[in-house]
Amino acid sequence: MSKTKQGGSSRLGRDSAAQRLGIKVNAGQNVKTGMIIVRQRGTKYLLGKNVKKGSDDTIYAMKDGVVKFSSKSKKLFNGSRRMAKVVSVEPAKSK
Repeated sequence: MSKTKQGGSSRLGRDSAAQRLGIKVNAGQNVKTGMIIVRQRGTKYLLGKNVKKGSDDTIYAMKDGVVKFSSKSKKLFNGSRRMAKVVSVEPAKSK
């Protein structure tokens, strides 16, 4: 007879927490200085005006304003080109 109850032999059931990457503020929305706009791994989105990149490639606002997304053609090291997304913060217009 067994001394202890049978414990499952499954080695599954462990999962890591999601990284919660992606765009945090959409185009046309207002941001304040220091607000995170995009969380990313690598440089999927490039830097435009009034934004900076953190050590984990997070893009955040350097000035108050409105978020703007645009595209530009970027030359790669092998000579080919790709369309890159650029994130920038435009100063808010006074009324």
